[in-house]
Amino acid sequence: MNKIILISKREFLSRVQKRTFLLVTIGLPILIGAIYAASIYFSVSGASTIKIAVADSANIFRNSLPSSNGNISFIFENNTSIDTLTSQLQSGRLSGYFIIPPADNADILSDSIRADVLNKGINIVMQKKIGIIDREKIKSDIQTRLQQVKISALITDTAVLAQAQRAIKISFINTNDNSDSEMKSNISAIVGYVCGILIYFILLLYGASVMRGVMEEKTSRIAEIIVSSVKPFQLMMGKILGIGAVGLLQFLIWIVLTVGLRMILMPVLFPSGGSPMLANTDAAQVQEALNTLNTIPFGLIIPVFIVYFLGGYLLYASLFAAIGCTVSDGQQDAQGLTPIVTLPIIFGFIIMIKAVSDPTGSLSVFGSLFPLTSPIVMIARVAQGVPDGVSVFQLVLSLVILFATFLFTTWFAGKIYRTGILMYGKKPTWKELMKWAFRKN
Repeated sequence: MNKIILISKREFLSRVQKRTFLLVTIGLPILIGAIYAASIYFSVSGASTIKIAVADSANIFRNSLPSSNGNISFIFENNTSIDTLTSQLQSGRLSGYFIIPPADNADILSDSIRADVLNKGINIVMQKKIGIIDREKIKSDIQTRLQQVKISALITDTAVLAQAQRAIKISFINTNDNSDSEMKSNISAIVGYVCGILIYFILLLYGASVMRGVMEEKTSRIAEIIVSSVKPFQLMMGKILGIGAVGLLQFLIWIVLTVGLRMILMPVLFPSGGSPMLANTDAAQVQEALNTLNTIPFGLIIPVFIVYFLGGYLLYASLFAAIGCTVSDGQQDAQGLTPIVTLPIIFGFIIMIKAVSDPTGSLSVFGSLFPLTSPIVMIARVAQGVPDGVSVFQLVLSLVILFATFLFTTWFAGKIYRTGILMYGKKPTWKELMKWAFRKN
């Protein structure tokens, strides 16, 4: 056991002491956090104000045209000439304008209004080009108001119209009396998706790192010197545990940085109490999403994430180590065997996408119990809540199966590693690999 610890310490320190480790571990999260913070800040506070004048001589809009977006406003200038509107547009006081010509009948259902407006359409004159999203919002505001005016012309009783247009609040309540709002469901899906992607890359990157380390030691004949002092199984386990400790340290640092950046940036981006940044709808939605994020059970998600990170990594790292010890000509030999290990990881990623949208489906349950896919799929279900997204029984059963499979794969890979690390000049067949695995000591 002491030799395994010594080898693990060597693998750990040889990677942690490199400058690239600090650059990737600390610099990358800060850079990503800064990019997202800048994106949120400018999307909230940097939205340009769009003022559109409406010269509605036909009184189609009834002097009322509300906007669904806080940075877009409509100003009625019914008695203003085209030259005045053009002058205001060129001076920058207006972003645009459109004109509704007068009609003999102000009724929205009259033939003259239909011919002049509804068939010909509305042409909005703009000084500068605006974005596609703002264009669609302006069009939606005008269409919505026209529909309201048409309906009000058909229904004379305004109380009946208001009753018909009033939206009914629809909420989902789980059997355990927990609110399941749409915002919370979306945030939970995003958290599960992100956690699943992280474990997906962990299994691929760190597993491949173990395989490359074994290949380098074998092809450079360093392994021959090391196994003269330690057993091959000790060498394999030391390398797996050492690289795994590097990955675990990285994610612990990332968790601390994430919490720290959130505590620092949130008061700056969203100061409390009447901030003008929260005056528009988009900012309010962002604030609601942040408040909902606080209700996500990270106290459960983070420990489960670490446990599945360890279980999945140890399982796949042992298989990658077994592949690395079988090569004789470097990377080319490994390319024929790595798909056998990487395909279940990719398959788990595909199931995870389904589990995000349907955490209790049969495919999601299977993927979260099958040990080769459970590290990726189960974390996506846990993000939906326990027992809402996954039952306690399924979570415990998945962990038992995962670590039982890890013990088997470690034993299996250790038997192959014992023989393959000292074999040169010949690529082993599958039959020979099975002989190595089940041959007695």
